[in-house]
Amino acid sequence: MIKSLSKPNKAPVVLQLKDIVKTYNSGNVQFNALDGVNLSIHKGEFVSITGPSGSGKSTLMHIIGLLDIPTSGQVLLEGKDISHFKEHQLAQIRNVTLGFVFQQFNLLPKTSALENAILPLLYSDVPASQRHQKGIEMLTKVGLESKLKNTPAQLSGGQQQRVAIARALINDPKIILADEPTGNLDSKSGRDVMDFFHQLHQKEGRTIIFVTHDRELANEADRIVIIKDGKIEIETKK
Repeated sequence: MIKSLSKPNKAPVVLQLKDIVKTYNSGNVQFNALDGVNLSIHKGEFVSITGPSGSGKSTLMHIIGLLDIPTSGQVLLEGKDISHFKEHQLAQIRNVTLGFVFQQFNLLPKTSALENAILPLLYSDVPASQRHQKGIEMLTKVGLESKLKNTPAQLSGGQQQRVAIARALINDPKIILADEPTGNLDSKSGRDVMDFFHQLHQKEGRTIIFVTHDRELANEADRIVIIKDGKIEIETKK
């Protein structure tokens, strides 16, 4: 059962999960990684999702990010049910609507920061000259204007994550999904990344969903969603 301590949010709902169940098979045994999850994300919110290892938070992130489909239930994006879209349809939505930032950075190792940043634009109709200009703008935004030609091996962990953030922003997504984005960083670099997320939220009104096992980091969000055993246990606002 969800215990909600949050006040109603009057901003429009950009993403909604209704009665989400995700079932996996292990031999002859079935188990629900998610078991009747209901969650609404409002435009301009900074929401953290946290819980112990094995709680279902990574599965929830995959459902939110359209990287996996639920066994049952509905995923609504701006009111439209996309739960059973084909993979090519979901891929298109992911590319233009969602911006991903992962713990592992997921940068192409032999390409420059600029080439990594503009990667999502390669699957759009944006001309090459505009792609490069947009990439320069995004890398400048994250403070890497002097590192355009550097490969990931020539960048620190914090700089690599900032390239990943630039890549996530390149298509001006409606939602930024950050999955343990500070997990591979030292404390200073992690703090810099969190400060940048706060800047995106507070100054630009970005909608951010932040998954972390770190309760201190989770507490920095406007709303905290705690999941345990595949169920949302509590939602609270600061």
